[in-house]
Amino acid sequence: MITKLQNPLAAAVLSLLLSVGLGAYLCWQAALPAIKVALATRARHVEEKKAKGWDFWTIEIENLSNELKDERAGLKQRTGLLDQRAARLDAEEKALAQIRSDIERLRKEIGDQVIAINADEAKNLRTLSQTYTNLTPKAAVAIFREMDDTTAVKILSLMKPEVVGHIFEEMSRTAGPDGSMLARRVALLSEKLRLMKSGKPDSPG
Repeated sequence: MITKLQNPLAAAVLSLLLSVGLGAYLCWQAALPAIKVALATRARHVEEKKAKGWDFWTIEIENLSNELKDERAGLKQRTGLLDQRAARLDAEEKALAQIRSDIERLRKEIGDQVIAINADEAKNLRTLSQTYTNLTPKAAVAIFREMDDTTAVKILSLMKPEVVGHIFEEMSRTAGPDGSMLARRVALLSEKLRLMKSGKPDSPG
């Protein structure tokens, strides 16, 4: 045996084998931590997939999951918009109902207060209408805004339509005592003029 080891060729082969074995061992030792990390990572991925309720998880399934999430988010947004639109429509319907109620109440008030000019007041009203006709629309409005509706309608009914039109135009641009425009009163006076009983005296020429 010693003789064989003393043979240069045998010694070279033995040295080569030892070098290869030592190199393989060192490589294994160096790769062992990386192998452990890879195994741990794989085990973690497996656990994550199982936690998702699947034995496997592919790119296609991941994409499908993301699409479903996007669809759910979009549906939630559209539902919110529909709820807002429904609330807005409900508010508008209530507002329209209130307007209709106000109009009906106004019509009833007007119907209950149809105006007629008595014979004993016709002369004085005719004089007042002639006086206000000669005023500027702004001055006439300043007087009418302080006058009750019944008297105002009687005087206006004795004026020419073009004069009344100028007064109403000025009145619609004028603020009332509460700061609001007098346009609503113009509408009220116009409706009362329309409903005045016939038989009024002739308007001034």
